[in-house]
Amino acid sequence: MYTMEYDVVVIGGGPAGLAAAVSAKEEGADKVLIIERDNALGGILQQCIHPGFGLTRFKEELTGPEYYSRFTKKVAELGVDVLLNAMVLEVNDEAKQVLCTNSEYGMVCVQAKSIVLSMGCRERTRANIVVPGTRPAGLYTAGSAQRLVNRQNIMVGKKVVILGSGDIGMIMARRMTLEGAEVVMVVELMDYLAGLTRNRVQCLDDFGIPLKLAHTITKIEGNERVTGVYVAPVDENKKPILEKEEYVPCDTVLFSVGLIPENELSKKAEIAISPVTNGPVVNQQMQTSKAGIFACGNVVHVNDLVDNVSAESETAGRFAARFAMGNLPSVVKEITCQTGRNVRYVCPQKISLSAENETVNLYFRVLTPEFGATLVAKCGDKELTRKKEIKVNPGEMCHLTVDTKDITGDLTVEVLKED
Repeated sequence: MYTMEYDVVVIGGGPAGLAAAVSAKEEGADKVLIIERDNALGGILQQCIHPGFGLTRFKEELTGPEYYSRFTKKVAELGVDVLLNAMVLEVNDEAKQVLCTNSEYGMVCVQAKSIVLSMGCRERTRANIVVPGTRPAGLYTAGSAQRLVNRQNIMVGKKVVILGSGDIGMIMARRMTLEGAEVVMVVELMDYLAGLTRNRVQCLDDFGIPLKLAHTITKIEGNERVTGVYVAPVDENKKPILEKEEYVPCDTVLFSVGLIPENELSKKAEIAISPVTNGPVVNQQMQTSKAGIFACGNVVHVNDLVDNVSAESETAGRFAARFAMGNLPSVVKEITCQTGRNVRYVCPQKISLSAENETVNLYFRVLTPEFGATLVAKCGDKELTRKKEIKVNPGEMCHLTVDTKDITGDLTVEVLKED
């Protein structure tokens, strides 16, 4: 078996892994390795040729390839090693070993001092949401259709219905329209948007594509190819109102119905997993329940902006480097981040207090949309910080910043409705 030794090993070469590796190197880690299963770095951003990336981080609008190329240049400049075409099979948390297969070396065992998990996420499919009907050609997840159109120059259909108002689905509605297809409608089960408001405006409203909220596809029809779908409104229990069902002719259905963190490796390593996010439970340093194993990006929780992924991943890389060098501060106390009113989850779920003061970014999503809301973080009756928002929406990430020196006990994040 081919063996390697590194200070920090990063699993996944997408935006999270790239930011983590650069940060680890800049923090002082001598030998840093990125393991990537694809034949190139960049992850999902390779197929995201639309603009809209980097507005927060770089203060300019970039395409996906332009965004990740800024990190790949840094990877090359800093001397981060890269192992492409490599599939990780196992992470041994006790021995700090990563076992993978590679097209050049065969079986590879990488010895590490610390490990960063940045495997990203995958799309939910028709099977995950159990849509009845036949199994014809013309059914795609929005991401797979995006890859076919943008990277392989393959047109997936001419008359399209999109189920789900996730960001990739709305972006593909625009993309398919620009390629000459007719996007009949976007159908969303919930009574609110699942993705970013800006994507609804730029991808649906600007192109006159109807969005049917509180609707779902009840049946898919077609033999060799999709010929149409049945669409019906849903009641307050999300049950289709079949007497109002309508038939919509189409030859293609795209599913944009949510993302699932890629956590098979995390579970196999017996890392604690959040039942809400389906990603590892982490502290403010992005360290998991296993010492020396860190996680970042969409493998932890599905983000709305790649800028947030980069910031979070830099934290993971920085503290992974410190762990590898034996420079992590001693933990005095660990507290839990709890969800309060109208908050679905908070990341990080834990905060490890030490003698050193740290600034902690709390990322969270709300359960339901609200106008005129105030975001609050508090310990018991002691309020740490608050921020007013014109509107909060489940499709858009919220965040607050607190200092660890102000934390006296378990922390609660909630959304207050203004009178």
